[in-house]
Amino acid sequence: MLKLDEIQKRLLMEVADLHKVPEGAYNIRANGEAAGRFSTANIEISPKDNGSGIDIRIRPGTKNESVHIPVVMTKSGLTEVVYNDFYIGDDADVTIVAGCGIDNCGPKDSEHDGIHRFYVGKNAKVRYVEKHYGSGDGTGKRILNPGTEVYMEENSSMEMEMVQIKGVDDTDRKTTAELKSGAKLVVRERLMTHGSQRAISTYLVSLDGEGASADVVSRSVARDDSYQKFDAKLIGNAACSGHTECDSIIMDRGRILAVPGLEANNLDAALVHEAAIGKIAGDQIIKLMTLGLTEQEAEEQIINGFLK
Repeated sequence: MLKLDEIQKRLLMEVADLHKVPEGAYNIRANGEAAGRFSTANIEISPKDNGSGIDIRIRPGTKNESVHIPVVMTKSGLTEVVYNDFYIGDDADVTIVAGCGIDNCGPKDSEHDGIHRFYVGKNAKVRYVEKHYGSGDGTGKRILNPGTEVYMEENSSMEMEMVQIKGVDDTDRKTTAELKSGAKLVVRERLMTHGSQRAISTYLVSLDGEGASADVVSRSVARDDSYQKFDAKLIGNAACSGHTECDSIIMDRGRILAVPGLEANNLDAALVHEAAIGKIAGDQIIKLMTLGLTEQEAEEQIINGFLK
């Protein structure tokens, strides 16, 4: 593994909870280059021939193993697009930890666009964690545009945790999924924007097989002059069930747009959407202030609890 500086180590901790080299398979990317890679007997990581990303192949039946593929950027003005493809074998049960941290202390924008494609085999189970984080006192923006494609075979399941809490100036997240019979997708998005940040989240989920299900839930906080858009569409093409939910807190001069989309193409497609946008209730703040907190401390406590 290449030597990482203290800023890169801090970014790794923020986006992947890594204090040292992880156990199991990993691929660490720093400033556009491979900083470390390790495969196991059951998980093979190999670079693409054109150098644009990596392929991760997980053998059928692999259990209780993990893959870490974090990215860190500390050079101002660096822009990259990376394609990572995951092939998860039948009956596997694995955890995949991704994420990107950008520290920009310069005048130029830094941008990482990571395109992840998941091919989930029959009866396989995947837990996927993706965290985004930005820091640095430069005038250049920290930009992250993740794209996620999920293709799920019969009776597979995937749980996705998408987190962006601090420091990312602009993000446009696009997630698409196609589910066959009995496949189950669960998405939990947590997002906070501040300053003049902008965050767009778009989900398009096709429930194509009998018994397929999807549950897509976003919790977010928009502060200062930031803007958020949550656009989630479920398409029921079979006897299936789907639920999307947007639960947001708006503060200061923030703006939030929730766009529900439900398309039923089968008599037995059961689809539901919920959305709630509002400010922090005054009685909640007053109650915490009676316990000795300042108004600002009370707000922070409420937000932290809301985004857990």
